Amino acid sequence: MANYVFKLPDIGEGIAEAELVQWYVKPGDAVAEDQPLADVMTDKATVELTSPVSGTVVAIHGEEGQLRQIGSALVEFALEGEAPAEPAEEAAPAPAPVETPPPTQAPAAQRPKASPLVRRLAKQAGVQLEDVKGSGPYGRIRRPDFEAHLAAAQKPAAPAAGEFTETKLVGLRRKIAEKMEISARRIPHFAYVEEVDLTALEAARAQLNARYGNERPKLTLLPFFIQALVRVLPQYPQINATYDDDAGVVRRYTPVHAGIATQTDNGLIVPVVRNAQSLGLWDLAAEIARLAAAARDGTAKRDELSGSTITITSLGTLGGIATTPVINHPEVAIIGPNRLVERPVVRNGSIEIRKMMNVSSSFDHRVVDGYDAARFIGEVKALLESPTLLLAR
Repeated sequence: MANYVFKLPDIGEGIAEAELVQWYVKPGDAVAEDQPLADVMTDKATVELTSPVSGTVVAIHGEEGQLRQIGSALVEFALEGEAPAEPAEEAAPAPAPVETPPPTQAPAAQRPKASPLVRRLAKQAGVQLEDVKGSGPYGRIRRPDFEAHLAAAQKPAAPAAGEFTETKLVGLRRKIAEKMEISARRIPHFAYVEEVDLTALEAARAQLNARYGNERPKLTLLPFFIQALVRVLPQYPQINATYDDDAGVVRRYTPVHAGIATQTDNGLIVPVVRNAQSLGLWDLAAEIARLAAAARDGTAKRDELSGSTITITSLGTLGGIATTPVINHPEVAIIGPNRLVERPVVRNGSIEIRKMMNVSSSFDHRVVDGYDAARFIGEVKALLESPTLLLAR
């Protein structure tokens, strides 16, 4: 006597097992197709399992609270029209066939087998289940079958020849793509944005450039930012660090090797200002200019393009209001100054026009806590807003 065994299906969440929460049937129960059998729970959701067939429950496998493997037997049925039977090692002889009169009319077309959920989704989407190919037992339509059918129906037509060009990512562009993918996939980023009043710093920068413009390198805002970072980082060694994913080890550095994200004709390159904590303001300006030029003309040496412990990325006047920069793996932090703008600010009860900048940053949450990141950026902000303290060595 043929029985049908219903196995715990793949719920489609990439899991290997599920907890049996509650049974709705027991041996001897007559069950109709789509009738609830049990609730199972994964680490994401509780799912109701329904019967794919009509029949009588012969046996159930597993107790409530037990973990069951995907693909393991769950319910054994005697199909409708057959008496329940215990599974036997040898099959019993088949009963003599019973003659039945022929039907007086042609039977209606067989209703597609699907759960109530799939039927509801199909109705909402205006899809005929007769057009959907099922992959379950007896051609039963599972939710992944329906979703795949819907996706195929909604897939846009391929563009005509001549509407696009294809360029294979090679060389530096491929390396950039690989590194960005690794950073986005492995690092649990969290972003933090703080506004900084740079009115006083901009006035000091203008005075210094006016006084030493012909004798020393021109000062941009970047050297000031690096000066602020190297002053604060010793109090936050977990930020001037790298994280080895494979070994699970955080490496904290005493020197600050500042990566400067630089856009070139070939893509994004990050030359490194080594031992930035030992350089003065104009030394930083000169080194940044030298490395940026070498990166753009392709003359940067290999050791000038690796080994950074923290990165600064800035788009200058294109910097936008705020950004969520991607961390330069395996580092654990990146700082992104945004565009400097003039805007009204309330100070001491009065409205003043101030030169303001949002400073965006991203941190690796495995290594840096949000509280420490906020304190770190707050101390950097305090130095940038007080250029006298920043420039005092």
